[in-house]
Amino acid sequence: MCKTLPLLLSATLVLGACASIRESRVNPLNWFGQSRSEPVATVENTNPLIPTRSGLFAKRRSSEEVYEGRPFEQVTNLTIERVPGGAIVRATGLAARQGIYAVQLTPANEEEKPVDGVLTYRLEGIRPKQQTPIGSKPTREVIAARPLTDQQLAGVRRIRVEGQLNAQVARR
Repeated sequence: MCKTLPLLLSATLVLGACASIRESRVNPLNWFGQSRSEPVATVENTNPLIPTRSGLFAKRRSSEEVYEGRPFEQVTNLTIERVPGGAIVRATGLAARQGIYAVQLTPANEEEKPVDGVLTYRLEGIRPKQQTPIGSKPTREVIAARPLTDQQLAGVRRIRVEGQLNAQVARR
């Protein structure tokens, strides 16, 4: 009786502390929570036919391959999976038509650095030149992923993936 009472009390304290660690920020499984939808700010229309750069090396830059993807209409899901050495950002998008290819997550800024703790990507794909059928919802869904290292995640509190109509955000 003398040994069982302190043992029972200590076991109760240890098991009671498990719930607080499970929900704390120390637990790596809680680093990225569920994603949620946010509205997208409208951007001013710019004319893509007016060149933004000119000069001696402008022709050389234009000969480089340029990704001509356009943002998806809707981002339906955002998942961030922890892996050794970083994370994998996986976004699911819903297109207006079938046939979109070369889907990727494009960083919002060229350096791929977080702005105010938010790392932003656009879900983009290349649309076919000919008309394609609209099709059912499962035939228009695509998934794109992008690996991130721990160095890229340093200072990131939220990851945001934007489409034309909405954006999904996952908090750390």
